[in-house]
Amino acid sequence: MDTLFIRDSFLQLLSGVPLTLELTAFAFLLGLMLAMLIALMQVSRLRLVRMLAGSYVFVIRGTPLLVQIFLIYYGLGQFRPTLQSLGLWQFFREAYWCGILALSLNGAAYGSEVLRGALQSVSKREIEAAKACGMSGFLLYRRIIMPLALRQALPAYGNELILMVKATSLVSIITMMEITGIAARLISETYRPVEVFIAAGTIYLIINFLLTRVVSMLDWWLTPHLRGVPTTGNPEHAND
Repeated sequence: MDTLFIRDSFLQLLSGVPLTLELTAFAFLLGLMLAMLIALMQVSRLRLVRMLAGSYVFVIRGTPLLVQIFLIYYGLGQFRPTLQSLGLWQFFREAYWCGILALSLNGAAYGSEVLRGALQSVSKREIEAAKACGMSGFLLYRRIIMPLALRQALPAYGNELILMVKATSLVSIITMMEITGIAARLISETYRPVEVFIAAGTIYLIINFLLTRVVSMLDWWLTPHLRGVPTTGNPEHAND
C-alpha cells in the first residue's frame, strides 16, 4: 500500500469537503424544521393528521435513500412540462437542489420519530404546572414543551447529524462532486480504490469526530444541573 498516494488522494479529496458540509448543513436544518412539523402532527389529537404523518414516515423509512434520490432527480424529469408550467423546473433540473431535497425529506422522517418520542417524554407534571400558570396552546409548546423536548432529543438527534454526513456520499451518484464523487473520479483515473477510499474514509471520520465533539459540548452547556460538583469542601462554595 502506497502511503504517499494515500496522502496525495487525501489532499485532493479535501476539495470536496466544503460541498459535503454545505449539503449537510442545508439538508439537516431543513430536515429538522420538517421533522418538528411531522412530530407535532404525530402527537395531534386529529386522527387524519396522525395518519398522514405516519404514512409519510412509513414510506420514507421503508424505502432506500438512493431510490428516493433517483426518483427526485431522474423521475421528476418525466414531468418536465408540468414543472415548467409551475415554475419549478429550474429547481428540479439542478442536482444540487434535488440532493438537498432528498436528504431533507429522508432526514425529516427519521428525525420526526426522535422528536415524537421526546415530545411524549415531557413530564405531565410540568405541563400541568404551566397550565396552572395560564399557559396553553402555542405558548405552552413554545415555552415549555418544545424546549424540554429538544433538550431530551439532542443526544439522539446528534446521531442524525452524523448519519446525514454519511448520507451525502450518495448524491455522488447524481454527478455531485463532494468527497465520494471526487473519490470515484480518482478511482476511474488511477484504478486504486483501496488507497482512495482509505483517504475518503479518513476525511469522513475526522468530520464526524468534530461534529460529535460539538454535539457533546452543546449537550454539556444545556445541562448545567447534571455537571459534576465537588463532593468535598465547603458546600456553600461548591459552585464557585
